[in-house]
Parts: sequence; C-alpha cells; structure tokens
Amino acid sequence: MRIPAHSVCTAIRDDIVAGVYERGGRLTEELLARRYGVSRVPVREALRTLEAEGFVVTRRHAGACVAEPTEQEAADLLEMRMLLEPLGAARAAQRRTEAHLKVLRGLVRLGQERSRRGNSEDLRSLGGWFHETLAQASGSAALTSTLAQLRHKIAWMYSVDAPADPAESWAEHGGIVDAVARGDSERARAITALHTERASAAHRLRFPNGEKPDRVRSSQHPVNMTSLRH
Repeated sequence: MRIPAHSVCTAIRDDIVAGVYERGGRLTEELLARRYGVSRVPVREALRTLEAEGFVVTRRHAGACVAEPTEQEAADLLEMRMLLEPLGAARAAQRRTEAHLKVLRGLVRLGQERSRRGNSEDLRSLGGWFHETLAQASGSAALTSTLAQLRHKIAWMYSVDAPADPAESWAEHGGIVDAVARGDSERARAITALHTERASAAHRLRFPNGEKPDRVRSSQHPVNMTSLRH
C-alpha cells in the first residue's frame, strides 16, 4: 500500500517542531524513507511541501535541510497570528454551525475545569484544539490552513510560559464563544485580539541569536510508521 505523502509530511513536520532534526541539518531522502518505513517518493513530495511551508530549504551541494529562521522571521509569525486570529473569530461569528458551537463550549468547560486543577499540559492541548476549531468555524479553508501553519511554526520557534492565571485565559475563551454564538463579529474580533496579544507576550524564542539546542530529542515517530498504513 502506498502511504500518502501528506501523512509523511505530517510526521516529518512534527519531528522538526519537536526538535528531532537540528536547525540547518540535512534531510536526506534515503534516511527519511528508512526512518518512517516508506519509499522515497512520498518523502520527496513531503519535502517539497515542507519547503513551501518554510520548514525546509534546499541548498546547493547539500540538498534539503531544516530551515534556520531569523529572529525577525519568528517575530513576524506572532504578528501575523495577531492579525489573523481576530479575523477568524469575526468570520466564525458569521459562519459558525451549531456543531462548532457545541465543540467550542465543550472545550471551554474542560479548560475551566482543568485550570482549577492546574494541569498545564492539558490546558495547552485544549487551547490548541479551541483555536483550531475556532479557525474551522470561520468557514475559510485558506484561513484555517494558514493559521494551522502559523501554529506549527510558532511551536517550533518558541517556548511558551504558562499563564499566571489560567482561569482568566479560559474566561477570555468563553467570551469569544459567547460573541461567536450571538453573531457579534466585532466583539469576537476584539476579545480575540486582546487574548492573542496577551498570549504572544508569553512566547520565548527557543534559539535566540541562532543558538543550536544542546541535544536533539529522539523522534516521536517509530521507524516503521504502521499507524500511517491504516
């Protein structure tokens, strides 16, 4: 069975974000194919996609390598998100479905419950799902895809401080959902803008001044990616 290139792309991207591959390091088709248990064809296609997304660059005499974004490029990503997240929320207020609202409200309830318990890992995951669902509720495939790429890149380039008051953060999430449910685009935009600005202030560059990590973490994907075969 031929494994889809998008599944291989997801696996390589996840490992880049996780720090499995060092910034500037080579990504050879042969080694990647062996690691993920696939042929070189989907690896080649995946690398082209990742180059278009900015995770990979092609260098003369070296081939595909992990990109090395500058601090300015990293800062631009946060600024782009601060512009696009509020736009997505405003669109969601106009186009959301009842199914979107049900998921968003459920995530807010879970987030508020977890914030009382102080489980930061759960809260980080729930926050990611909340913003993914909010983007999907915008009804714009292009906006949803762009925001997803921004989230991946920001997670790669930044570490995030836990909010001093998680309950306040989830109260903001709740306010966004209330505005979206009422169809109040401007209110949804304004609360999301404030929320995104506060969240951006908690981001810290992982590799300031071009520094490399002390060590490369092991892959979160097995060499033989049987999960891709289903």
